[in-house]
Amino acid sequence: MSFSRRSLLSLVAGSAGASFAQSLTPASANIGFKADTIPERSECGIGALMPWADSLWAVTYNSHMQGTGYGLGLYRIDEQLKSERVHVHDGTHANRLIHKESNQCFIGPYVIDGKGNWKHIPEFDKHRITSTMRHLTDPANRVYFQTMEGVFGEMDVKDLKPRPLFDLVKQMGLAKRPHFKGGFTAQGRVVVANNGFYEYGEDSAGLFEFDGKAWNRLSGKPHMDVAARQDMGSVMFATGWDEASVLFWALVQGKWQRFRLPKASHSFEQAWQTEWMRIREVETEHYLMDIQGMFYELQPIAFTGHIWGVKPICQHLRIIPDYCAFRGLFAVGGNQTTPNRDNNAVAGQPQSGLWFGKTDDLWSWGKPAGWGGPWWNSQIKKDETSDPYLMTGFDRKMLHVSADKPVVIEIEIDFMGTGAWMPYGRVSVGADGYQKHIFPDGFSAHWVRLKSQADCRATAAFFYS
Repeated sequence: MSFSRRSLLSLVAGSAGASFAQSLTPASANIGFKADTIPERSECGIGALMPWADSLWAVTYNSHMQGTGYGLGLYRIDEQLKSERVHVHDGTHANRLIHKESNQCFIGPYVIDGKGNWKHIPEFDKHRITSTMRHLTDPANRVYFQTMEGVFGEMDVKDLKPRPLFDLVKQMGLAKRPHFKGGFTAQGRVVVANNGFYEYGEDSAGLFEFDGKAWNRLSGKPHMDVAARQDMGSVMFATGWDEASVLFWALVQGKWQRFRLPKASHSFEQAWQTEWMRIREVETEHYLMDIQGMFYELQPIAFTGHIWGVKPICQHLRIIPDYCAFRGLFAVGGNQTTPNRDNNAVAGQPQSGLWFGKTDDLWSWGKPAGWGGPWWNSQIKKDETSDPYLMTGFDRKMLHVSADKPVVIEIEIDFMGTGAWMPYGRVSVGADGYQKHIFPDGFSAHWVRLKSQADCRATAAFFYS
């Protein structure tokens, strides 16, 4: 069997363990990561990836702490895409952070120095670490950490002794099972995301911010990731969703702006179906964002107080816990075969793959398409404008509107993305409670929003193809 250079770059890298060291040659390739077949068969997701100390480091995870899956651990992948498992932790971790002052990489329950020497932090074995973040008051010596169960704490970067600070479940009065995910520090605050959402109508997940003194709840809907650069204005982005559409936040100069994006799939709605949908810088000073089955380009800088460059790339059904650049390649982690304690009785042994290609390969995945809008059976006040909803990057566009009484809905567009809104047209909902509008082929703008001429209860959804 022979391989072209392009097909080799698209091979999956990994191994079952140190005894199954991978090689990559023109004639063969050993592919994939696995968890053990012995009970309990749960997951083998790739929770976090980090290029560091001349290697690509990866942690694999099971479904719920130790005892629910075996053979999961820390992997080192070299420039020849040869993989070696260097330690087993059998837990669930998806955190990663470079701490510049100590020149250390924090990933999973490990810390790795600049020469590739690693240490295991055993105190994390009974927790599920989902985020490591810079400290607000002592960034040179301490980091914050967050667990999936809502424990927020700090750790000295030298003695590596974790210290819990808050139980966010109690702190924020969460009534549903927590499922905390991403977190980040920028603009003098820490922002963390909880996607614990199990049924439409719930409001006990959330997006929360901490200024070093007190916590503030920004939303009760499920949220996934938070990211920012440490320069260039330090715009902080956060992603989530509600019943209506994807929620997209931007913290610009200390003030939050909220937008909405289409959903490309309903297969990522429930908390357990996510794993993990990230925002990452994969080309220098260029971001990619994955949310609800859609990849987007994302400009990390705000100009004149506005964010720019939110553009759909592709839709997909792949579970992508993390992705990054390594040796000029685009590395995409996965979570492909999950028996989940044999609830999927035909899945077999837990397995996943690390796919290598190039960033531009994403444009060949699936044409951007999706649906959603600003209102989902919402109580609307007269002359109150909706959140801006993304309109650029899709070919055909249609708007559906329903209301509990006859009402006129105004459509406004921001075609330049500068916040300058222009009237586009109106949709008149009659006594039958429904009206539609089909936009001309090729019509587009950066953002669209709606405004009602009367108080009403309404649903508005855009369908893009």
